[in-house]
Amino acid sequence: MLIEIDKLKLVLRGRQILAGVNMHMQRGEICGLLGPNGAGKSTTLSVLTGLREATSGSVLVLGMDARSQREEIHRQIGVLPEQAGFYDWMSAPDYLRWFASLYGRRLTAADTGQHLARVGLDVKNNEPIGTYSRGMRQRLGLARALLNSPKLLVLDEPTNGLDPRGRREIHDVLLGLSQQGDVGILLCTHLLDDVDRLCNRIGILHQGKTIVEGNLAELLATLQAGRRYRLHLLSPPRDAALPPGVRLIAKRGEWWHLDIGAVASPDAVWRALLDRGWVIAEIHAEGGGLEDLYLKLTMTEVAA
Repeated sequence: MLIEIDKLKLVLRGRQILAGVNMHMQRGEICGLLGPNGAGKSTTLSVLTGLREATSGSVLVLGMDARSQREEIHRQIGVLPEQAGFYDWMSAPDYLRWFASLYGRRLTAADTGQHLARVGLDVKNNEPIGTYSRGMRQRLGLARALLNSPKLLVLDEPTNGLDPRGRREIHDVLLGLSQQGDVGILLCTHLLDDVDRLCNRIGILHQGKTIVEGNLAELLATLQAGRRYRLHLLSPPRDAALPPGVRLIAKRGEWWHLDIGAVASPDAVWRALLDRGWVIAEIHAEGGGLEDLYLKLTMTEVAA
């Protein structure tokens, strides 16, 4: 097991930041850690990597305690933080050689070439890092994180701010690493497209707690028990009460999003709503998917 987190809690200056995080990840998986801004994703990573100490709970990384065996864990994992620091005046080969020295390693020109090629970074004429695009910097950050041949790669928002081409390039690098079977990847992000394309396992945090974790395909299969529809209303209904088994997911302007459950008949629901005075202009079925699962689990309140 690469990661075993159970009942993790963290209190900072009297405020509870994490209130019950659970996460488990095995070798060979790409696991997506999801949640709204402020849900506790980056804080969980800081505890996982030993930058913060948990108030309570158990955190094991590669079978080692994140608190007492922090240095050994650091030697065996690679980390790409959301804000990865670079020395803009250095070239990529010089940067990798300098960073490798922190691990007590000396890289030859052939070594640096292999590391850069692994992440698809084509460096010519030793240009300074300050001239790199954001996508090139992200590739260099990945090369840096992989220098110590980690068993676990921890990435915090690796595609944040990238254009579609840059995101796809980073996706391809990560999928290639996973397919080689050399490293397990923990991906912390709020971009559902990244998770949908890359991950076979997810954990969703909300308000400092894990609300679901497991195999992505299996979790999505559970979503099919419900059915989602989007209704365009010409005016607010006089009677907003819903028939039994029907749940309001969200209201966005004139569009109301409903889950009619597994047993309700759509025709019966529409008749009941019309009887209540709902003026419905359009009805659209919404298919299942990661976005539906995510919204269903994190949207605890519906805006009036």
